[in-house]
Amino acid sequence: MSSRTDTDGARAAGPGSTGAQVTEAHVTAARTGEAITTSALHAAATGADTFPGVLREALNRRGLSLERVSERLRVRGITISQATLSSWQRGRSQPERARSLRAVEVLEEILELPAGSLRSLLGPRRPRGRITPPGAEGAALQILGEDSVVEKALGARFRHFNQETGSLVVHDIVQVGESGTLSGISTTNVLRASRAGADRAIFVLSFDDEAAEPVDIRVTCGRLVDATYLKGLKSLVLEIHFGRKLAKLDTAVVSYAVDVSPSETPATHYERWSRTNLHEYLQQVFFHPGALPSDCHRYVREKVGAPPRGRRRIPLSDAHNVHVLTSRCKPGVHGVAWDHGPGTEGTGGRPG
Repeated sequence: MSSRTDTDGARAAGPGSTGAQVTEAHVTAARTGEAITTSALHAAATGADTFPGVLREALNRRGLSLERVSERLRVRGITISQATLSSWQRGRSQPERARSLRAVEVLEEILELPAGSLRSLLGPRRPRGRITPPGAEGAALQILGEDSVVEKALGARFRHFNQETGSLVVHDIVQVGESGTLSGISTTNVLRASRAGADRAIFVLSFDDEAAEPVDIRVTCGRLVDATYLKGLKSLVLEIHFGRKLAKLDTAVVSYAVDVSPSETPATHYERWSRTNLHEYLQQVFFHPGALPSDCHRYVREKVGAPPRGRRRIPLSDAHNVHVLTSRCKPGVHGVAWDHGPGTEGTGGRPG
């Protein structure tokens, strides 16, 4: 299996910002794994007084996918793609042409909204072409791409992802168990506030293997506010409070560990993505003596899904671990991969 994490949010571990609305979420208690109410995590503001916010809220309330909405519009003689609807609900573009404005009127009927409730929220006409996302979102999109697991996991929060903080130093420790599967991840993250008042971060950890799920979460530096496992996305979202409000350029340290349920598929790699420069990134992978790899190497990707480059072999120590230390770590995806020997297939993971 694999897991992924990023420096500010995470697809296996990483920090972020404020609340959002996530559909089909399975929320777990940090230690017991038992289901708890989703209201605490989803009560944050969703921008419901804006066109994107009202549209998202109505879609969630009616339980309609963008595919079904696009089809219902088509039946009524209006062709609006899922991609366009997605752009509208994320605030990246807005309806302006006559056909689009007609679609908004029909959307009000489909979503059972009062007539004019959506159209009245449209602002002045915007410049033609795609709207450039704000800095935090735009930088994340460059690394993750459109409609990534992280974007889906964070929902509305993705637009302001880690806007108030940035990571300086990150240390990941990955544990590979006797069966060769991922058994745990621990992370220490040093963050610096880009503005006064920052007091929390969100981290997203993603797993490639459906059988690998978080079974225990421990926060040793910071205070765990929410832990949500989104089974359909194979992603864990953590919201961790610093314990105080930071002044501008002040720093905070967050440390947490996640134990993972046993899997049938051996782990083969671990990745962390970063949208900003890190002063330093240290990744350590510890192998059980019964699951030692035949080869280990490091690599980087320009973005998620891009071909790996800069592949270099790294030696296994007598203590059965490997490490990679990168100073002035550039934005991108930074990973360590290993082989278990001929005929062995496996998966991996990345924080992001």
